[in-house]
Amino acid sequence: MTKEQKNEPPSTQILFPQLITQMDKYYGLTEQLEDNGKRCQTPSSISSQKDKLRILMTTFWEYPFVGGLQNYIAALKSGLEDLGHQVDVLSPNQFPRDEVKKLRSEITENAKQFFINRYGSYNQKILRNYCDLSVFEALAKSVDLKEYDIIHSQDRFTALVMAKLNQKYNKPLLFTPHGFMTQRRLKFNLIEKGSLEEFYFSEIDRQAVINASHIVILCEVFRPLLQNLGAEDEKMTTVYTGIQFERVKAAKQRDSVVITCVSRLRPRKGHKYLFEALALLKKKLGNVEVRIVGDGEMREELEKQVQDLQLKNVKFLGKRTDIPDLLSESDIFVLPTTSDTLPISVIEAMFAKQAILTTNCGGIPEIIRDEYSGLIAEPANSKQLAKKLLRLVKKQTLRKKLARQARNYAKKQLTVNYMALKIAGIYQSLL
Repeated sequence: MTKEQKNEPPSTQILFPQLITQMDKYYGLTEQLEDNGKRCQTPSSISSQKDKLRILMTTFWEYPFVGGLQNYIAALKSGLEDLGHQVDVLSPNQFPRDEVKKLRSEITENAKQFFINRYGSYNQKILRNYCDLSVFEALAKSVDLKEYDIIHSQDRFTALVMAKLNQKYNKPLLFTPHGFMTQRRLKFNLIEKGSLEEFYFSEIDRQAVINASHIVILCEVFRPLLQNLGAEDEKMTTVYTGIQFERVKAAKQRDSVVITCVSRLRPRKGHKYLFEALALLKKKLGNVEVRIVGDGEMREELEKQVQDLQLKNVKFLGKRTDIPDLLSESDIFVLPTTSDTLPISVIEAMFAKQAILTTNCGGIPEIIRDEYSGLIAEPANSKQLAKKLLRLVKKQTLRKKLARQARNYAKKQLTVNYMALKIAGIYQSLL
């Protein structure tokens, strides 16, 4: 051990040694920290199944809060509680802000000095994440894990922390990824290939996977990605997201056809291709109204595109909380996304009995069968999108058939109760 390493703060030396090992590899250090931690093995000491479980869900983000992940946690919590289980959610904002602020300040200073001593510098993004992990661990130590039957982490970061804290208790630890993690960020150039950040965050992904007793995946697209990180096929189960959606019947009849797109205004959601498709059909859509629901960083650019293309039938409605009401007035739901996992908006449209036109991104084709419960186009293909959209506008019988079949599937497979029953079954199988 070097003189500099001897001076490293003790509290920092022993935190997440797997991550330090990966950074050592990046910097070419030969004297690496020894990892004395144990992986969580498949639990074998738990006596028998229980009718009513006590479950701890963990999230690295604020909860409750408005957002897709938070909505998923709330829905699953509600569904499990309806089955008689007790569910607690552990999130960083549940602790006193002053305590968290003081703790983060101390850990940040120690970690910064540790990285400088060991590597001569530090990466700001890694420093921030490393400190957030350390803060979460410190706070989570106040939770008595022996009181729980199941731990279910809803992200890779708390999966890493809970695996470490669970070594003493060996409880079943489940992991549900809600995004493609580092692989996805590399794809969109949010992380540079071969960089320190790739080494660091990829190791977090790997640790979340290999320490999990079981992985609940939102759609089959995750399976090969997780296998690349070391996940065993038999330890992964796909459970599609279930939602509570009360369909509202349309208040009045209309002569026009209403097309609705509900999504954040972001580049990967593909709004530009929808507008290009509408421009190709401009002379054939005299009785069509297009509603763009949502807000985001692309709004100004998209509004300019609509103006340049002279699409007078397109209206931007901004962020709305009355989605069921808007969909009750709609005939066609379009999501021209170019990158997605399993958008909740598509599931909402299924329950709302919409004729759906979307793309074959992520897990969408797993719930929308082309020509059966919707129409599927290739992403970023404006001409194909236009052709399929025109079919839906002109053929009311096709719209009704696709909408009916989409709703029937959603009512059977995409409810909160169905999701909770499947996940509760996985829990029981691990006891």
